[in-house]
Amino acid sequence: MNVLKPVRRTLTIAGKEWIHIRRDSRSLILSLIAPALLVLLFGYALNMDVKNVKTVVLDHDRTAFTRQFVERFSHTEYIRMMGMVDSYKEIDDLIDSGDAVMAIVIPPRFTADVKSGKRARIQVLVDGSDSMSSTVAVGYVRAITTQFNIETQIGSLGEIGITGARLPIDVRSRVWYNEEMLSKNFVIPGIIVIILAIIAALITSLTISREWERGTMETLITTPVRPAEIMIGKIIPYLVIGAFDVAMALALGSFIFDIHMRGSFLELLALSMVFLTGMSALGMVISSVTRVQVLSIQAAMIVTYLPSFILSGFVFPVKNMPVVIQAITYLIPAKYMIAIIKGIALKGVPATLLHTQVAFMVAFAVFMLLLCVKKIRLTIPE
Repeated sequence: MNVLKPVRRTLTIAGKEWIHIRRDSRSLILSLIAPALLVLLFGYALNMDVKNVKTVVLDHDRTAFTRQFVERFSHTEYIRMMGMVDSYKEIDDLIDSGDAVMAIVIPPRFTADVKSGKRARIQVLVDGSDSMSSTVAVGYVRAITTQFNIETQIGSLGEIGITGARLPIDVRSRVWYNEEMLSKNFVIPGIIVIILAIIAALITSLTISREWERGTMETLITTPVRPAEIMIGKIIPYLVIGAFDVAMALALGSFIFDIHMRGSFLELLALSMVFLTGMSALGMVISSVTRVQVLSIQAAMIVTYLPSFILSGFVFPVKNMPVVIQAITYLIPAKYMIAIIKGIALKGVPATLLHTQVAFMVAFAVFMLLLCVKKIRLTIPE
């Protein structure tokens, strides 16, 4: 009978918290509707595919050979030919106005140099205000030019009677897990993790501070309830909501963005619950320390959004960061959850192969739960 009392008190706290959620429309919208809207918004907005790069050509040679060369850039989805220009000033005006992103300049005697075996050069002018897109665009030009060079050399050999010439090395590439090389296939899983991390910490950051502001914490202090029972009771409703959010986010990824689950949904759901437990406990720690709802929300945003977005490896590769920053990333739970969701959802690997990420995430959840119990003080501040 004594064993059942803590369970009853915990379930009573959970029921009380659920009533708060139902009565507070802001928390209900934030926990049920906001994740789906944010997944849709960021899923469409964060598109890192560089396609249809607006390009113009300044051809000083104007021969059939240069027209053949320029034509190669018109038959790819990555470059969008905007036409020919007559001067550098036109290039400047088009790039400044945003009507062009890149310009290809073909010098005089380009055809004569190629036919005579000399090294012919072209100039590529690109808008560097977006460094990532400009780097990728220049890579497209290099790839198309390299293929044109190979075909030109083979054709020249054929003209002098050498037929059947072949390249000594033939590269046949095959992409696994993201066959079409679309950015949405790695953006959407990362977005789901970031949104769940923020929402879990935000909604639980209101739990304890709301009790203090409404004066109901004094009532809890007079009861035999313990800090661990308060913590577990308040987290349970949000874990149920979190399970719904995970299922809904994965469903949106499958039906809207065509990202299909290749691994076990139950394994991913279970590990998501571990992740949400740690983030919810973090929110309650913040709530216990601040005891003011506005301050709790601000602190939760700072603690979860920036670290999860910047230091999780979602956008910026961790290996490119300074060593000190790389060490800090090991403290970011979103880093491990992103690796888990990509491994299970995209690659179809079992959770046993992700034991390192699982261990770090479990350790974070346990640490935050213990810290939360310590920070929930059932005493009236002086």
